[in-house]
Amino acid sequence: MKIVYQNTLLVSIFLCSLACYSCSEKKHYTDALRPEEEMEHFELDSDFKIELIAAEPLVQSPVDITWDDQGYMYVIEMGDYPWKPVEGQGKGRIRILRDMNGDGRIDSAIVFADKIADATSMLPWKGGLIVTAAPNILYLKDTSGDLHADTKEVLFTGFFAGNSEAQITCLRFGVDNWIYANNNAQDGEVSSVKNSSTPKLTMGGSDFRFRLDKDLFENESGWGQFGATLDEWGHRFYTQNTYHIQQSPIHWRYLHRHNFMPPGSSDVNISDHDFLMFQRTPPPYWRAERTKRRQEEFDKEKLDRKEYAEKHFTGASGGTIYLSDVFPKEYYGSVFTGEVAGNLVHRDLLVAEKENPAFVAKRSGKEKEKEFLASTDPWTRPANFAVGPDGCLYMVDMYRQHIEAPTSVPDDLKKEMDYSNGEKYGRIYRISPRNYSAAKATVNLKNKTSGELVTLIADGNQWTRTRAHMLLVEHHDKSVVPQLKTMFETHTDPRARLRALYVLEAYDALDALLVSKALKDKEAGVREHAVVLSEKYSELLPQVIHLVNDSSAQVALQATLSIGNSKDVRVIPAFAKVIERRAAQPLFITAVLSSDAGSSAAMLKEQVKNESVIKDTSAVKFINGLCYVVGARNDQKEITEVTSIVQNTHLNTACLENLEKGRKKNRDAASN
Repeated sequence: MKIVYQNTLLVSIFLCSLACYSCSEKKHYTDALRPEEEMEHFELDSDFKIELIAAEPLVQSPVDITWDDQGYMYVIEMGDYPWKPVEGQGKGRIRILRDMNGDGRIDSAIVFADKIADATSMLPWKGGLIVTAAPNILYLKDTSGDLHADTKEVLFTGFFAGNSEAQITCLRFGVDNWIYANNNAQDGEVSSVKNSSTPKLTMGGSDFRFRLDKDLFENESGWGQFGATLDEWGHRFYTQNTYHIQQSPIHWRYLHRHNFMPPGSSDVNISDHDFLMFQRTPPPYWRAERTKRRQEEFDKEKLDRKEYAEKHFTGASGGTIYLSDVFPKEYYGSVFTGEVAGNLVHRDLLVAEKENPAFVAKRSGKEKEKEFLASTDPWTRPANFAVGPDGCLYMVDMYRQHIEAPTSVPDDLKKEMDYSNGEKYGRIYRISPRNYSAAKATVNLKNKTSGELVTLIADGNQWTRTRAHMLLVEHHDKSVVPQLKTMFETHTDPRARLRALYVLEAYDALDALLVSKALKDKEAGVREHAVVLSEKYSELLPQVIHLVNDSSAQVALQATLSIGNSKDVRVIPAFAKVIERRAAQPLFITAVLSSDAGSSAAMLKEQVKNESVIKDTSAVKFINGLCYVVGARNDQKEITEVTSIVQNTHLNTACLENLEKGRKKNRDAASN
């Protein structure tokens, strides 16, 4: 009996071991950690600390946060990700998060709105929230004071509503009073529900912007996915999966003054370190296996292509610029971008170059071989960020086992992937300097007078001055016009001068004299916007023409774009000087060609007169582009004139070829 017992015991141990071994072999994914455990896996820049502000069950599947005028935090929860919910039955909701006992941690969550399909972004407006929820942009408001939205209005409709990772999102208020949104260049026919008589916008290839104070909406340049931010001067940067930071320096309205431009993209990948990142987690099993299979196919087809499973950006998300006064000065202007596939937070420094209007995004010296924050927990998903009323950076951690569109994963690998695993989790963290102590006083702009708000647009806190600006636009209180004019003319901070200028614009209180003063401002960012505002005042054209030679490449580009709206004969000689000096920069070539004057036979004649120009390789590229536009325009009289201008020069052959390419574009467009 004893021998039999021992043998049975040995068999049991063996079978148990075999079962455990088999289970461990099949378990390709780790389990979730508690927030306190997750934080132990964070490797953060030594100048900072990270604190848990909110976690499940008070917040679940968070993708965006914002604050209202009383300082209440709102969070969008995308519980349906990545699936499309049944209409009216979605798990998406918006909650109000509050710290009721003042200990710095959220202890109260109230559902502001629920069953919202595909909500991704929000922005406070007139006591409510503007919310992107494809195919719509909504306006939700609590009118009874119980913290629950009781009104719902569709502002715009017609946006792409397919893949939840590629929909309308990232609402951002710009210093120019426009609200910008990413559309990932998706197709759609967008209309204003309030003004149904307004023509629909075809959205393919563009992002979106609108103004509720002026009842305007239009296409905007860009291919932004999940992540967008604007610097102090309104330059917009956006995130798009593998491209963690891009810029489109030329607005859509200039690029589409005519429909004959040569092929090209307005998007500029401004990173000088491309796709490399310092990931601290191994790639998930499905990604490693999929990458192996793809690479085998590439090798089989003898393609010179390399597929990466890790340490290269594939899920960049939530790019947000820091412009407040709590972080050390060297972090001002840094862009923080999450990498949900790499479980990290990347930081870029934006550098303006002398001749190139596009910025360059660089790593800081202390992050040449590491990231600002890297987690060794593969569930950490830094999906988004926001700078709060306290001047700290808040990280929205979706905390999910899997982040990937199901259509991108082979079916056999999906069998062991539970895309819902983690939908009940979610964390919000606050990142602050090590010596930072949270202020006890609560933020409340709700009852500020217009005069007080004017003062606050010069505040050192990024959230405060932006929200004060928005409130002034919302209130439309013209009694503060004298105060705004004084601020514009006397304030030492150029950021305050620019915001004052644009609040005056919102109030229709600008005039040519004010704009003329702004064109002479010491700060390039103010001059750049003054050029835009000058487009309404033809008498300012000589000043703007002078600024095509500005020392700031951004100002010079905007001046080149703006004078292109004019039919004045002085524009063509100004364009000729731009090409002579800046033809090596493609953005300036595009700026000139986008205008009727800059793409005309008269412009070509001006170019050919200058022998040094027609010998310059970059200038010749411009001339070839001009011939393409003329061909695409297909005006036979103009084509004959252009042919005559170049026939006795070395430009003749190339010009004729580009004329024909343009004419082919015209024929192809006509046949479609």
